[in-house]
Amino acid sequence: MAAATTPLEVPERRKPRARGRLQLILILLVVLGPMILATSMYKLKFWVPEGRNYHGAMIGNGESRSDIGIAGEDARWQLLVSAPEACAQECQQLVYLARQIQIGLGRDANRASHALATSQPLSGDYQAVLGREYPQLQRYPLDAQRYIQKVGELAPHLWIVDPHGNLVLRYDGKVNGKHVLDDLRHLLKLSNIG
Repeated sequence: MAAATTPLEVPERRKPRARGRLQLILILLVVLGPMILATSMYKLKFWVPEGRNYHGAMIGNGESRSDIGIAGEDARWQLLVSAPEACAQECQQLVYLARQIQIGLGRDANRASHALATSQPLSGDYQAVLGREYPQLQRYPLDAQRYIQKVGELAPHLWIVDPHGNLVLRYDGKVNGKHVLDDLRHLLKLSNIG
């Protein structure tokens, strides 16, 4: 004869099933919860940090040197000075700053280079100074019309360009060299290229 079930045994059978469902729900929350939260944060733009770790203007649209009218290549990180007009005092100060920043990189100095892109010929005096004091400075031609269309201003700028030729950060002529050096060191630390 089969043993009779008592009313107390029925809830015991349902208890393991309920515990299993609870465990499944918890596992799904642990796995899917962060993805749902991250997607919601991205789409609804909440809990997004306001601070930033860089000092220049971030160029996050995939533009390259050629997109702003500068023809040239280098397989290293580059401090590029652009001058859509004559390379006057502000431009010359940025050229000096670019070289000093490269030297300031210390043991990583060989991972970066410095360059000047101009649309107009340099004066004879400044050309002589560059030949004498900046022997490693690379020089590129600059298409002023294309540059003005993309950048929107005639002032000289200092750019950090990655080894693939993509523009990363842009600085104006009044930039603090320490800030650029900090940004470039941070990029070199994060990067395995160049």
